[in-house]
Amino acid sequence: MSLGTLFPSLSLALYVSLCVAESVDEVRAAVRRARQAGKIVGFVPTMGALHVGHVSLMQRARAECDLVVTSIFVNPTQFGPSEDFTRYPRPRETDLQICGESGVDVVFYPTVETMYPAGHRTYVEVGGLSEILEGAIRPGHFRGVATVVTKLFNIVQADRAYFGQKDYQQQTLIRVMTRELDLPTEVITCETIRDPDGLALSSRNAYLSPAERQSGLSLSRALRTADALVAGGERDVKRLEAAMRRELESTPGVKIDYAVIVHHESLAELTAAEPTMVALVAATVGSTRLIDNWILRLPRKS
Repeated sequence: MSLGTLFPSLSLALYVSLCVAESVDEVRAAVRRARQAGKIVGFVPTMGALHVGHVSLMQRARAECDLVVTSIFVNPTQFGPSEDFTRYPRPRETDLQICGESGVDVVFYPTVETMYPAGHRTYVEVGGLSEILEGAIRPGHFRGVATVVTKLFNIVQADRAYFGQKDYQQQTLIRVMTRELDLPTEVITCETIRDPDGLALSSRNAYLSPAERQSGLSLSRALRTADALVAGGERDVKRLEAAMRRELESTPGVKIDYAVIVHHESLAELTAAEPTMVALVAATVGSTRLIDNWILRLPRKS
């Protein structure tokens, strides 16, 4: 599903009733007014370059909350030295239009200086979850994620915050961080939104050439292969991982980072099948890094 299909009249004109707040005080004032009126506040943090996956989060928040706040902030502290911070897409006008059409009330659009004033030196780290999988490949990434999400949670002070399942490790880490820091925001994870061909939606998909996009479909094929094998009775975790790797390795232009079956909460690698597991894959296609996941559930015995 494209944004054009979802919003046939999408244009670059700003949605007139949308409040765009660039300062912390503006956001807090809007939330304070809502709370004084007894309203429930929902929050959708994003880095912009919005797609249908983001829209689904905003619409879920709109359905469940009285005031919906979205943040758009490309967070520099979660990008490594060789990553794509400077070229990460920033289509401000289109993003704001999408927010308005999706039922968002307030967009927090801070500058880097607002989020990280000169001399900033305080960071948040979640031990264990920050160093494995994505954290091992992208050192410091999750310190940046944990820090910015903690700051955003403290600024917005929402009742509920909505994240996509596609970034499985990220939402797991945020859940743990929120619980252990006693942050008063409920973290809600929403299912991954995919294009009809199976590719998980991501802002970075825009970097893919047509041929690379076809190669990128190998990630979802690998995950579906594992799911089909589990449904068919396979219980050997290593065989499941090997099947995913074969699918990825057989596709031109795909460089595998990992293809693993892990515990659905701790993300620890498994040696034996459990009733609920998660398959995680990550690979570079061309110059674009893609990640995806699939919840695997053993069939219940009758």
